[in-house]
Order: sequence, then structure tokens, then C-alpha cells
Amino acid sequence: MQPKPGSRALGIAASDGPDRSQLGGAVVRADRVIDDLVFSQCTTGGSDATAGCCRLWDRLARADVQWLMLAGIAPAWFNIIDLPALADYTDRPAIAVSFEQSRGLAKPLEDHFEGEPLEARLEIYRRLPDRQPVELEGQTVYVRAVGISKGEAAGLLEAFTPEGHRRPEPLRVARCAARAGRQQYLEAETNEN
Repeated sequence: MQPKPGSRALGIAASDGPDRSQLGGAVVRADRVIDDLVFSQCTTGGSDATAGCCRLWDRLARADVQWLMLAGIAPAWFNIIDLPALADYTDRPAIAVSFEQSRGLAKPLEDHFEGEPLEARLEIYRRLPDRQPVELEGQTVYVRAVGISKGEAAGLLEAFTPEGHRRPEPLRVARCAARAGRQQYLEAETNEN
């Protein structure tokens, strides 16, 4: 898939803190111009990451965004993002990208949670599409895609990734924004105390 230069994707990344994770959203055009930034939060160890992403989308209020790209599906210490629910809420294809090989989250979830918190996370996790390996700039990344085929997702990620880089620009910028937002939040919280 080769998007037009003015096509836009929303990248979403998290920067985790002890109590909260800062979600950063970056609208980036296919010609790699940054077009907008937006923020939200979710609870570290909670179950509100999907809601945080939906709030981020609502705050953004940009009908011209065509795709969502997420840096993984488990920010904020296993606060699992329900990718199909997010794609449905936004009415946009959603692509979650992870940059490391993994045996999956089922075992780590079972190691850290029990009872209803475990079952709720496993229910979301089991609904997710399988991770598929994709070659991106000579490196393998792992993709879960909803509302878009693996081949289209791979082409889209490639189109948004600068030559010689491993991370698509919407995810790189979102990660920078999330880190800066978390730092600002921590400084403001420190100054209040």
C-alpha cells in the first residue's frame, strides 16, 4: 500500500510511570510532516488503556486521520489495549507494532495476576489477532492488524518509515511526545507537593 503524501496516520505510544502511563498521539503525514499532537493517560497496572486511547482519539477530533498505529498492545504494566474495540470505536484500521520477538503475554499475565483481573486481561488478549512478522528496513517487527491485511499493513508501515530507521515515524514521534508529556506531568506533580 502506497499512501498519498498527505495521507495521515495517528501513532500512539506510552511512557510508563509508577502510577500512570502517559499516552502520546502524533498525527504524521505520509510525507513525514508532523501535523498534530494529543495526550491522554491510563493507569499503570489498570485496565483502562483502551479507554485512554479512545479519549486520545476524541480529543484529537481529526476526521482526516486514516490509520492508527500503536507501539504495542500492553502499555502501563499489562494494561492491555483491545485493538478490535479501538478500531471499531475510531472506525479506522489499527496496527499494533512490537519490535521484539516474544512468546506472548499469557504466561506473564498468569504470573502477575489472578482471579477477575487475570480473566479480564486474558479475554482481551485472546481476542487480539495473532502477531505476524513483517520485514521493515531490513529488520523484523511484529504486527497485529485489525481492519487491514498484513500485506497492506506492511506496505503502510514501510511508507511511514524513513530510510535507515526501524520505527515508523508516527510511532517515533508519539514515543517522544509521550516521554515529554510524562516528564511534564511528573514535574508539575512535584511542584504541587
